[in-house]
Amino acid sequence: MKFNLIAGFATILLLTSCNKNKKMMDSLADYNIAMETTGYHFGDKLQLPKEVTENAKSITISFMQGESSSLAIDPKFFSLGDNKVVFVIKAKNGETFNQDATINVFTKGKEKNGVYQIVADYPHNPDNFIEGFLLEGNTVYESDGLEKESQLIKYTLGSTVPSVVRKQPDDVFSEGCTIVGDKVYQLTYRNKIGFVYNKNTLEKLSEFPLPNVIGEGWGLTYDGKNLVATDGSKYLYFLDVNMPSKVVKTVGVAGNAEIYEHLNELEYHKGFIYANIWHKPVIIKIDPMTGEVVEKYDFTKLTDENNQGDSEHVLNGIAFKGDNMLLTGKNWTKIYEVAIK
Repeated sequence: MKFNLIAGFATILLLTSCNKNKKMMDSLADYNIAMETTGYHFGDKLQLPKEVTENAKSITISFMQGESSSLAIDPKFFSLGDNKVVFVIKAKNGETFNQDATINVFTKGKEKNGVYQIVADYPHNPDNFIEGFLLEGNTVYESDGLEKESQLIKYTLGSTVPSVVRKQPDDVFSEGCTIVGDKVYQLTYRNKIGFVYNKNTLEKLSEFPLPNVIGEGWGLTYDGKNLVATDGSKYLYFLDVNMPSKVVKTVGVAGNAEIYEHLNELEYHKGFIYANIWHKPVIIKIDPMTGEVVEKYDFTKLTDENNQGDSEHVLNGIAFKGDNMLLTGKNWTKIYEVAIK
């Protein structure tokens, strides 16, 4: 009889402990889901439910970069945008529980709505499925995509006839390009390689493997120190210009309430990176030090006028002519010069 009472009491304790742990983990899951929309800012601290804090012996957040027990949104561990983490909870009864979560980090300041005025337009060859676009002097350097049609070309702004053409092998899908000194760097979409050319002749000088972390090559620019690439995610990848297969740092991009995925064509201008968002008629202005989007330009009207009803004919070209922005898109018939106000 005494043994049965002890066994029964132990069973009750076990069930009580299990119920507490289940309630603790369910409460944590509910909290994390509720906070995904609201998000956090750098410097915030997670205010976990009492069902968690009162029943946990320790709480650790595990990241790819390490782990932290401070529960603070520290830029050493978090980036702007969505952060995939694992909560490691050691309960007071000695058990350890893991729970996956997404912690979204947004900027404290809200993006400004950019104001602009169209001041000129120039012809653009509508046969060109443009992926990379930049201007040096009065010369346009353009990288055009699609397999069997990819090319790197040079032409004078205002003309549609290239002065130099570098055709790519049939299996290459060209992407973003940029100039560094007397060289042109160019990415490829899924070939996992990049090319380096002589700027004047477009003769290919060398090629390099893309870093493993970059799944696909999309946009490319140069900030005066590093190459900066995109792969269709929320990240800017800063690459060593002398060793482009090496990632120097990675910066996530977000605004006050939005994570900017599908970063595509890039242009660096006076301390900021301008990027278009694939399949959206907008260009965003990014602080490259933090990934904060400080301004957004809406080019819906120009996109609607130029896409000819084809959803693939998207805005996809950014360059600068002095302080005016040049923009165009895939198979567009025009390049627009806009004054930013």
